[in-house]
Formats: sequence, C-alpha cells, structure tokens
Amino acid sequence: MNDSTFTLGIVGARGHTGAELIKLVAAHPRLKLAFVSSRERAGQRLSDHHPEFQGELQYENLDAAAVAAKGVDAVILALPNGLAAPFVAALEAARPDTVIVDLSADYRFDNSWYYGLPELTRNRYNGQKHISNPGCYATAMQLAVHPLLDLLAGPPQCFGVSGYSGAGTTPSDKNNVELLADNLMPYALTNHVHEREVSVQLGVAVEFMPHVAPHFRGITLTANLWLNRVQTREQIIERFQQAYAGEALIDVVDEAPWVSRIAGRHGAQVGGFTLAPGGKRVVVVATLDNLLKGAATQAMQNLNLALGIDELTSIPH
Repeated sequence: MNDSTFTLGIVGARGHTGAELIKLVAAHPRLKLAFVSSRERAGQRLSDHHPEFQGELQYENLDAAAVAAKGVDAVILALPNGLAAPFVAALEAARPDTVIVDLSADYRFDNSWYYGLPELTRNRYNGQKHISNPGCYATAMQLAVHPLLDLLAGPPQCFGVSGYSGAGTTPSDKNNVELLADNLMPYALTNHVHEREVSVQLGVAVEFMPHVAPHFRGITLTANLWLNRVQTREQIIERFQQAYAGEALIDVVDEAPWVSRIAGRHGAQVGGFTLAPGGKRVVVVATLDNLLKGAATQAMQNLNLALGIDELTSIPH
C-alpha cells in the first residue's frame, strides 16, 4: 500500500477558510504543511494561532515567485477573487505538475480546469493538476437542483441566506456585526458570480437572490422548481436518495434542514421536499457550512482526489 507523504502550501492562510484548511491538514496522515502565506501574520508562529500544529513553522509573506520556489507538491490558493493568476503562472513555469486548488472564482469558467464538486463532477476528473473549487452558494444550489434537471420547466429560483463569514475578513457592511444585528441584508440580486457559475455548470439559467444574516457560518438555500410533469413527493425524494446514495457528505433528510444544525459539520443536508397543489412545483432546501463543504472540506476532497488519496481522508464524516 502506498503511504507516501506530499508537501502542501496554503496561500491566504489567515482567512476563515484558511483556518479550516489548516485544521484539516493537521489531521491528515499524508500531507505535510510546508508553508503558510499571510501578509498580516508574517513572522508569527502557526502554533500560536493553531495549537493543533506543533513546531516552529511561521507564517510568511510570499509573492508568486517565492511560492513557486518552495517546490511543493500542492498549493491551495485561498485568496480573494482576482488574485490567483500570478501564482498560477509562476507555479506552471517552475513546476508544471504542482497540484493547484483555487478557492476563488477566477477559474470556475475555464474549461481547462477541473471544476471540483466531487459528488456531481467526480466522473470528469481525469488527472487534471488545476482544480477550481466551487462557490459555497453554488455548491448548495447544485445539490438542490441537479437531481431534478431533466424535469425542469423553467429557471430554478434560488433564495440564499449566508452567515457573515462568507463575506471574508476584510471589513465591509456584509460582515459588520452591528449592521447585521436583527437584519437580513440582500445584495447582488441579479448576475451574482454564483448565479453565472451554476447556470454554466447545470446548463440551465438559474435565478439567485443572496442575503447575508447575523449568524457567523452556514448557508440556507431554498430552491423553487417548476416541473414539466406531475410528480409525487415520494418520486422527488427517491430521485435525491438515488442521486446521493453512497455519498458520505450528503444527507437527504425529510424535513427542511436547519442551518444551526449544519454549522461546523463537513457535509450538506438536502430536504424539506414540498410539492404545491398540482404536483408541478416543488421547493427544496439545502444547507451547508460555507467554510467547510462550501470551501475547505471540498478543497480537501479535491486535493485527496488529485493526489490519489482516499477522498475523505482527514474529513470527519
């Protein structure tokens, strides 16, 4: 049995997702964290922020050339949108076989990259070294809609609510706890990047209306789906059970899932299947933790897949 270890670097390690990735790597028997890059924490010891890591590894402020010079087996880019390209170019030039998992939206529309939502796209993985991690909302939307794709009579309408951790650590109205208190903040109500992302991936136009709420983590996604033929609730549930049979991180549940029950968990729940009178309109609810299955957990699934390791290694399930 092959039990070789691989070296990994994380760029953008200070953010919420970077912190979750570090926990997953700490529990991984075959990944060795070679570097963590963070401008704000340069010179600070990783163990001071993450007690699960022992040793002297420090955060470094690394530009693209410095990251490429590290010569690691894999790099996870946990950067805001628009910043990945220099790192990808430098890694391609220095060591083309480096596995790159990008958590931003920068390559989600690039067909030369593998789009890594394993439960739906695993059969498309063919040894690609460049992996684009899906958006958090986009993951929930696709899980809610995909099993009914051939039944759709029109664009799915998706109402999403995220905890404010989805807005990242850079201060803004969307992660300002005082502004969010007792509030639900709508934003980007048409043409959101996740709306475009899901429309491309599913091959159908999707209408998405995101909101941010005062809780820290977790997404609730409610999808309103018009169907081209009458269905019973049992038929709908059977489709979801068949679609996600054997998927350790996807739970099909009877009642509408609660976001408070998914926070801190590595999978997703889909349920609440409710048919309108007439049997041609169904509402489906999906929940997931935007920092985990919406980001870090999914990145670890993709990294394991690319390195030939069991997909769920280090992921509690």
